[in-house]
Amino acid sequence: MTTNFAAGPHTQALWQRVQPIVARTEALPFLNQMANGSLDPVAFVNYIRQDSLYLIGYARAMALLAAKATTRPESRFWAESSASAISVEEGMHGDLLADTRLAAACQQLEVASKPAQASPTTLGYVSFLLAAAATESYGIGVAGVLPCFWVYAHVGKVLVQQAGTLAADHPYATWIAAYDSDVFDQSTRQAVGILEQALGDATDAERSRMMDVFEQACVYEWHFWATAHALQGWDLS
Repeated sequence: MTTNFAAGPHTQALWQRVQPIVARTEALPFLNQMANGSLDPVAFVNYIRQDSLYLIGYARAMALLAAKATTRPESRFWAESSASAISVEEGMHGDLLADTRLAAACQQLEVASKPAQASPTTLGYVSFLLAAAATESYGIGVAGVLPCFWVYAHVGKVLVQQAGTLAADHPYATWIAAYDSDVFDQSTRQAVGILEQALGDATDAERSRMMDVFEQACVYEWHFWATAHALQGWDLS
């Protein structure tokens, strides 16, 4: 299955370039098990905890882009996306973690009493995004944050197709439905449109760097799900 949000020739070529990464992402056991409802609740709660930490850094990266944007519409888009990354997404996380079916997993991971610690992958991904947004050009920063829009929107469609009709008691129906929504699709198309314009305006050297950063962020997306499933931590034993 493909989900093409490309806004022009540059983003079309970029999406084509990362298809091998997207295909590996689609095949992750974490996502397949989420679709059929068999995913271990501990792995899912761990993912939610890591995603909450990630969203803090992601929101900061988009706030930096809002400050760098040269047009009011783009500045407004990044500022609003930064705000919603915390309010909307963490509200959904709170609802999911309040689910009684996940209570035992929450207790096992000491959600109530022990603050979550960013995994090596979460820390690496957030640091990568913030560095791109803060120290590189606006276009490169945009390329860094785009996979969280585009890959998530695509994965949402894939999950819905794999899950079929979501039963009312499906443990992960809320998450799946949230990322396969018209509102999220609209935000994704707007973000991809900004990237298309930035790629078109860039020099050859900067465009190449933007494409590399986009690809690296796609790899981080893959690792984020995979390492959440593996309960990655800092213990070397």
